[in-house]
Amino acid sequence: MQTETRVGVVVEGGPRALNSQPKQHKPLQQQYQQSQIGTVSQLVAGGVAGALSKTCTAPLARLTILFQVQGMHSDVATLRKASIWHEASRVIREEGVRALWKGNLVTIAHRLPYSSVNFYAYERYKQFLHMIPGLEIHRESAGVNLFVHFVGGGLAGITAASATYPLDLVRTRLAAQTNVIYYRGIWHALQTISREEGVFGLYKGLGATLLGVGPSIAISFSVYESLRSFWHSRRPHDSTVAVSLACGSLSGIASSTGSAETC
Repeated sequence: MQTETRVGVVVEGGPRALNSQPKQHKPLQQQYQQSQIGTVSQLVAGGVAGALSKTCTAPLARLTILFQVQGMHSDVATLRKASIWHEASRVIREEGVRALWKGNLVTIAHRLPYSSVNFYAYERYKQFLHMIPGLEIHRESAGVNLFVHFVGGGLAGITAASATYPLDLVRTRLAAQTNVIYYRGIWHALQTISREEGVFGLYKGLGATLLGVGPSIAISFSVYESLRSFWHSRRPHDSTVAVSLACGSLSGIASSTGSAETC
């Protein structure tokens, strides 16, 4: 790269190229600054996107958890009447509308670092995988790109889930509370679990979670990247936002379906 730069300067600048040699480090500094800005933007964008999406879908997430634990607190007759509308009406009637967002604060507290780490780790893993001998020379191959997106996505999901799992555990327990309040908040839940179950109690179920998260995020990233590339190749002038939303929705459905079948 340095040789090419010097040749370009000599041809275009003539004798003045000698005076411009000490400034050769400026592009490197600019690249470093751009790299730092890119890192921050990836972390912030990933965190904000994750928090916003989770806030919008918080009522459905709360109802999902209530359905999952319903058999522990309800009789057979109640279970037969179970439906999304029936359960939502019951929650609003007994606990108020805000109860549909119960645990959303801890969800955001979990989703911000989770999404940030997930997107950042995905980009780093992609760069690392592309440097592997044999893959580097086939960077433009569709099969290699699919492999990189799948493996990078899976590793990123495992990394993010492991780093933020205690908050995920607290989020689930807070959302599962109904009329009986055992945990009063995020810090109270963390302290109570650590005191009663030990520090490792904060990581109960981590193994099962990673078995689901790894394939799910791997499918999500690989489907998203493949759909987006295919879309842009066929319709390059379409809105970037519309393409991202469509591809993101389809990749989410694919990852949820694929991971459910795996489990």
